[in-house]
Amino acid sequence: DTRRAIPADMLARLQRRVAASEQRHSGEIRICVEAGLPLSYLWRGAPARERAVTMFGKLRVWDTEHNNGVLIYLLLADHAIEIVADRGLARHVDDRQWQAMVARMAEAFRDQRYEDGLTQALEETSALLMTYFAVADTGKPNPNELPDSPVLQ
Repeated sequence: DTRRAIPADMLARLQRRVAASEQRHSGEIRICVEAGLPLSYLWRGAPARERAVTMFGKLRVWDTEHNNGVLIYLLLADHAIEIVADRGLARHVDDRQWQAMVARMAEAFRDQRYEDGLTQALEETSALLMTYFAVADTGKPNPNELPDSPVLQ
């Protein structure tokens, strides 16, 4: 159950962390936690990665000005973690970096420390986005292109 793993107070803290992160770079970060795969995915034996890519599209993470959205996806039933980065960031970050991040998240999740794992992934993703997409000091606020609240399903 997603609400048990990610209660309302944790959800609010994660939302604030996403919002604070996005003030430092032009990227957009979405967190999506699902209890299980939809039946259509189960019937055809689709992997969690396919669902993560679908959610990347449904949540419009691809639809950012600089193509630098990132989805951090957690599938509780399968203990699966996926990170889907749009092409703007993906061209700078190789798969080994993402897999190392997933491994660190998995370690926290094994102990059911979901907030620690998600916060660490958020911080690491933010650091990558700040490296390649830092916000220029123009005095203008950085526009928020996507909602900051994690999606629980």
